[in-house]
Amino acid sequence: QEQLVESGGELVQAGGSLRLSCAASGRAFETYAMGWFRQIPGKDREFVATISLTGRTTYYADSVKGRFTISRDNAKNTIYLQMNSLKPEDTAVYYCGASRILVTTVWEYGHWGPGTQVTVSS
Repeated sequence: QEQLVESGGELVQAGGSLRLSCAASGRAFETYAMGWFRQIPGKDREFVATISLTGRTTYYADSVKGRFTISRDNAKNTIYLQMNSLKPEDTAVYYCGASRILVTTVWEYGHWGPGTQVTVSS
């Protein structure tokens, strides 16, 4: 089992920046690909970004490409999501997840954090 806790979500103005963090307390962090997803109530959870075990390979949703950057620090058991040029449509609860493979589909992720709220004002 892998315990994940997100932090860093808050209210921010359009065009602003935030950095989200996800800390893992399990013993096998370096064996997982990690991802960021987001969700609005009543809608399906949406892929945002994912990163490989070593951090060398990343994938992004088209909606955030060029604005968001995912990274990981295996020594700290932590992944990050740097969010720049934020838009109101980025408003959502952001979740980090762990997967055995590098993939963008929600169902492949077996571990999730409780989420952190990001609200972008217009």
